[in-house]
Amino acid sequence: MAAVSGQGTTYNLPNYHGELFTVTPTETPFLAAIGGLGGAKMTKSTTFEWQTVDRRSSSANNAALEGANAPTAAERARANVYNTVEIHHSAIEVSYTKIAARGNFSGQNIAPEQDDAVLDELAIQTQAELESMAVDIEQSFLTGTRVVPANNSSARATQGIIGVAGTVSANAGTPRALTKALVDAHLQAMFNAGAKLNQASTVIMVGAAQKLNLSNAYATPALNQVPFQRNVGGVAIDTLVTDYGTFGVMLDRWMPAGKIGFFDLAMCYPVFLEIPDKGLLFVEELARVGAARKFQLYGEIGLEYGPANAHGVLADLN
Repeated sequence: MAAVSGQGTTYNLPNYHGELFTVTPTETPFLAAIGGLGGAKMTKSTTFEWQTVDRRSSSANNAALEGANAPTAAERARANVYNTVEIHHSAIEVSYTKIAARGNFSGQNIAPEQDDAVLDELAIQTQAELESMAVDIEQSFLTGTRVVPANNSSARATQGIIGVAGTVSANAGTPRALTKALVDAHLQAMFNAGAKLNQASTVIMVGAAQKLNLSNAYATPALNQVPFQRNVGGVAIDTLVTDYGTFGVMLDRWMPAGKIGFFDLAMCYPVFLEIPDKGLLFVEELARVGAARKFQLYGEIGLEYGPANAHGVLADLN
C-alpha cells in the first residue's frame, strides 16, 4: 500500500476483490467524547474566547464589628481565555476512467465476488480522508500548540489540552515509574488548585504504555477485589477508586507515551467556524479542468477547554 499524490487513475488505484479492511487506526476517543465532528459550538471569528472568575479568599471568623459602617466595596474581575480555529483542508481527485472502470481488477482472482467493496472510488477516498482529518484533529486537541499569526505567512493552530492543564506533576530528573502514590499526590495537587474533580465527567486518559502501567500499579491484592470465579486471569483497570472520587480510564493511542491526563470532559467542546452556505466540515466539488473530478474537504475547528485548573497532567513517566 502506498500514498497516491495527485490524480487517482486505474494505474495507481487498482481494484481488488473481497471485503475492504482499514489497517490504520482511526479511533478518536477524546474528540468523540466531547462532541465529535458534528459540532458542539460555533464561532464567527478565527479566535474564540470564554471567561473565568474566581472568589476572594475566605477565612474563619471573618466577622465585623457591631454597628460598623459598610466596609470598602470589593468586586471580582473576570478574565478571558481564548483559542483559535485551525484550518483542515485537503483534496481528492479521480479520473473519469477510474470512476467508470469498476470492473477492472488487479488481484490474483479475476472472477467477480459477491462482497466486492470498492464500487464507488470517490466515496472510498472521501471516507478515508475524513477519517484521517479526524485523527489530525484528535492530535491537535491533545498536543497542539496555539499559533495566532499576524499575517497569512503561517497557519493558525489550536491549543491542545495537555499544554494548558492547570496542574502538571513533573519530575525534574529522570522519568519515574507510575505508582498509586504518584496518582494520589497528583489528584491532591489538583484538588488543592481548585479542580472540582467531577466524577461524572472527569476521566484518566492514558496511552498504550501507561494503560499497562496503571493496571500493574493497581493490581496488588490490597488495591483490587479478587473475583469469585477462578477461570479468569489478569487485571485490567478501567475504573479507579480514589480518595478524591471514582474515575473512568480512557485509552487513547494518541496520548504522549510519558504522560497521563486527568481531564474534565464536561469543560471541553469542539468549536467550528461555520462557512456560510457550506457548513462546518464539508466536501465540495471543484471546477473541472480535465477528464477528472476533484473535491476539496474543508473545515475550521478549535478546542474550548474551559478553566485550566479543571485539568491535570502527570508527566515524566517511564
